[in-house]
Amino acid sequence: MTIQIDGAQGEGGGQILRTALTLSIITEQAIQIKNIRAKRKTPGLMRQHLTAVNAAVAISGAEINGAQVGSTELSFNPSKVQGGDYNFNIGTAGSCTLVLQTVLPALLMAEQESRLVITGGTHNTMSPPFHFLQRAFIPLLKRMGAPVELQLNRFGFYPAGGGEIIATIKPSAQLIPLHLESRGERVKAYAESYFAGLPAHIAERELAVVKQKLSWSDGQLLLREINRNQGPGNVLLITLEHEQVTEVFTGFAERGVAAEVVAKGAVSKAQKYLASTAAVDTYLADQLLLPMALAGGGSFTATEWSQHAATNAEIIKKFLPIAIQTQKLGNGAFAVTLTSNK
Repeated sequence: MTIQIDGAQGEGGGQILRTALTLSIITEQAIQIKNIRAKRKTPGLMRQHLTAVNAAVAISGAEINGAQVGSTELSFNPSKVQGGDYNFNIGTAGSCTLVLQTVLPALLMAEQESRLVITGGTHNTMSPPFHFLQRAFIPLLKRMGAPVELQLNRFGFYPAGGGEIIATIKPSAQLIPLHLESRGERVKAYAESYFAGLPAHIAERELAVVKQKLSWSDGQLLLREINRNQGPGNVLLITLEHEQVTEVFTGFAERGVAAEVVAKGAVSKAQKYLASTAAVDTYLADQLLLPMALAGGGSFTATEWSQHAATNAEIIKKFLPIAIQTQKLGNGAFAVTLTSNK
């Protein structure tokens, strides 16, 4: 039976495509998607989405129709997932991490280890940067029994791209349910401003804002210059390590936007999280849904239940016998619980 998916539902973005592809492979069910990215400024498959589709085809030997840039409809019929060595080149600054997100859960179900080399954007807006996956998401995946290692070989900023990440994924046929009710005590907090091919004062000004707004010491502020041939580009990373979870908040330099504005945006996201009692922030909440569903259950508290997460939950339920319930807590946070319907 082919599962029909409307890409215009809910949030109407690329996450619908990525979740549907990986679950199609895992459950070995054919899918047909229409209205791909219907609610985006430029609907249809962009280069990074097409790379994700081609990656899904490569690891599953799927039959495919509609795999071209601009396509708003796609049919995908997978065979059994195959681990191995894969190289995926987006060819633009499109997100490496979103391509990885598409195939990683499926490759956990393969019989052999996989090594992926993905080239494109590693730190760009509208997608999780490499350091978010490495510090926030992957450690939780490991606690669920998924041995995944990530390595950053080269930064890739918008618009040049050219970044490279390597992922090593060992099979883990059954994930362990995870329960994250609280973040625990603070262990470490620091801010880094990475910059390449740009004046150092941009990064210094960003860190000065962090120091002032969060009352942090100089030892928590790290200036990180990288080889100028990996630029031009700049990313501010604010990392909050707690006993149970690490969160990473980011700000990206943009032409015509003051460094202080970039930093204030990242600080504001960190402050919102710190003011909450929730274990995870918005983006990590979204990322945890799929592995928890594959584990057959789990729970967490989150700062909010976004439309992005709600849409992701609806797609997951089309493939897996899982109930996903949310409850607003008195402190403004949300409790999210996944339970098996089997």
